[in-house]
Amino acid sequence: MAAIASLAAVSVDCADPAELSRFYKQLLGAEVFYESEDFVALRGAGVLLTLQRVANHREPDWPEGAVPKQLHLEFAVGDLDQAEEAAIAIGARKAPAQPSPDRWRVLIDPAGHPFCLMHPIPGA
Repeated sequence: MAAIASLAAVSVDCADPAELSRFYKQLLGAEVFYESEDFVALRGAGVLLTLQRVANHREPDWPEGAVPKQLHLEFAVGDLDQAEEAAIAIGARKAPAQPSPDRWRVLIDPAGHPFCLMHPIPGA
C-alpha cells in the first residue's frame, strides 16, 4: 500500500515550551531547529508512532474541554536502569505505577506527561 503521508512531527502540549525543550533536548541528544516564545522544534531523534488501547478511553475535547489530548511517548534505550537514572537526573520523575519494570519504566516529564523508557522493538 502506498503511503498517503509521512510523519513529520509529534507535538506535546505544555505550559513552557522552552523549559520542556531543555529536558527533551538532553534526553534525546536533539538540537533546536526552530524556537519562538510559544513553540520549540527539536530535531535529531527518530520516531516510532504507537497506538495503544486504553480501557474506558474518551475522545479528547480538543482544543478545549474536560478531556485533554492523550499522548504517550516511548523511548528505546540500551539499559533501563542507566537510562532511568539519567532521565531523573535531568528532571524526570518516576511514576508510582510500574506495570512491567523489567520491560519498561514509566517516568513523568517536567510538564507532567508520562513517557516510557523501553528496550528497543526488534525490527522497528
